[in-house]
Amino acid sequence: MERTLFAFPAAAEETHVRVLVVEDDPLLGDALHAGLRELGNVVDWVRDGVAAAGALEVESYDAVVLDLGLPRLSGLDMLQRLRAREDRTPVLILTARDTVSDRIKGLDAGADDYLIKPFDMGELAARLRAIVRRRAGQPAPLLRVGACLLDPAARTVTFQDKPVDLSAREFTLLEALMRNAGRVLTRAQLEQALYAWGEEVESNAIEVHVHHLRRKLAPALIQTLRGVGYLIPRDEAA
Repeated sequence: MERTLFAFPAAAEETHVRVLVVEDDPLLGDALHAGLRELGNVVDWVRDGVAAAGALEVESYDAVVLDLGLPRLSGLDMLQRLRAREDRTPVLILTARDTVSDRIKGLDAGADDYLIKPFDMGELAARLRAIVRRRAGQPAPLLRVGACLLDPAARTVTFQDKPVDLSAREFTLLEALMRNAGRVLTRAQLEQALYAWGEEVESNAIEVHVHHLRRKLAPALIQTLRGVGYLIPRDEAA
């Protein structure tokens, strides 16, 4: 019997990060792209190591899902080059290579996690959440800024202990700002967090989302640095 490469969880939790999928198998790559998008992520997909290296040079990702057996440049070689230039983007190796020596090579090359095919999409999503939290220095799964509490896994937001209904893009934007409290994020960086390749972006999309967040939460929560970008002050973070 042909084995299933992955399974969706009965009640999938969401990771809502920007992910680069590097997978040469067209069926699995398409399934990963669709599955991770369904869980609320912004996802780009490339099919070889050279394309992956190029994407990581020009784009900013929260995490990479990396196959090892890739054309043109192997996943292991691509990962070693990434770490050699001191790029700390979290990388989860997703492969059918299941020996202990393969796992050791992958982790020693700089991978943050290693998952064997076949796999469960819920476990993949949870592992992505974990490596993104660890790399950001935020081991706790919840984000709190002042009276605002965001749960990335449950995809819920409360303000002053009351639930707040946000759109998918509003939620992703708020999470990006909360994860980077005290750091200014430019409009280009926020667009990268919200939109994948090929998605149409209105010129004032970020401004509109920020306006809605201020209206639903608190006008002073998100600050604007004119000509620079947006931030949530670090001294507001609990």
